[in-house]
Amino acid sequence: MEEKIRLGISACLLGQEVRYDGGHKLDRFIRDTLGKYVEYLPVCPEVECGLGIPREAMRLIGNPVSPRLVTIKTKIDHTDRMLKWAKKRVEDLEGEDLCGFIFKSDSPSSGMERVKVYSEEGMPSKTGVGIFAKAFMDHFPLIPVEEEGRLHDPGLRENFIERIFTLKRWRSLKKGPMSAGNLISFHTQHKLLILSHSEKHYREMGRLVAQGKNITINKLYSDYERIMMEALRLKATRRKNMNVLFHLMGYFKKNLTGDEKQELLELFQQYGEGNIPLIVAVTLINHYVRKYKEPYLKEQIYLNPHPVALQLRNHV
Repeated sequence: MEEKIRLGISACLLGQEVRYDGGHKLDRFIRDTLGKYVEYLPVCPEVECGLGIPREAMRLIGNPVSPRLVTIKTKIDHTDRMLKWAKKRVEDLEGEDLCGFIFKSDSPSSGMERVKVYSEEGMPSKTGVGIFAKAFMDHFPLIPVEEEGRLHDPGLRENFIERIFTLKRWRSLKKGPMSAGNLISFHTQHKLLILSHSEKHYREMGRLVAQGKNITINKLYSDYERIMMEALRLKATRRKNMNVLFHLMGYFKKNLTGDEKQELLELFQQYGEGNIPLIVAVTLINHYVRKYKEPYLKEQIYLNPHPVALQLRNHV
């Protein structure tokens, strides 16, 4: 991609010393590895809403659905200040072309899930969402979000990065002329990627594209984006990937020798049993795409959804 993907991020994850104790929570994978392919827009809710550095630590208390943000020792309630700032901030972010957001886990302002909420008796339960994180996710329901802690899980990491690259390609498509033909080309390239996440959504999107002439182009694009991002939110499992691998193999049934077919089947079986990562099988498929000059598969995003240097498929 010519343009880097723009991501929002909790500022402390980039090493900015903005936490309540004046420290940071630098994540080197996020800054140094993923950072080669993305442009970050750092956000620190506490500092941006007017609280200082250092500052008294805060936590969520009360009802997990609508908790209060209160300092631990002095019991100062910053809820209204944070809610007012968060509402304006997410509106401002509409113009930033963000394709995702990486939140700081466990933060009362930025935690995406399982944030501690304390009862009036002081008993914690991991049932809350940070106030700014909730405002962002409510305002941008289709934009991929993750926490830095969850990104240490190989499957969640691959899923998030696949989604932000797909959304970037979608945004690039929308910058050009909006037409049924351009959408069909995009859908054709992404068919197997979508199938690896959800056969149900794959079929729904196929029907939508086929009936595209019966609805306005704006609704066609809007419905397609919604269904696509819903599909990609579902994790690609080994079983789903196996389905796609056999689908890919079918394109070579007239080309492969008996030995080549057997080699592929053995690799698929080893992948299905968890003995080898997905990248091994995909690399051999890509070899056959080049060897036999298969034009349809050459355009399939599934075979190259994100930079190989990120090594995302080496662990799934």
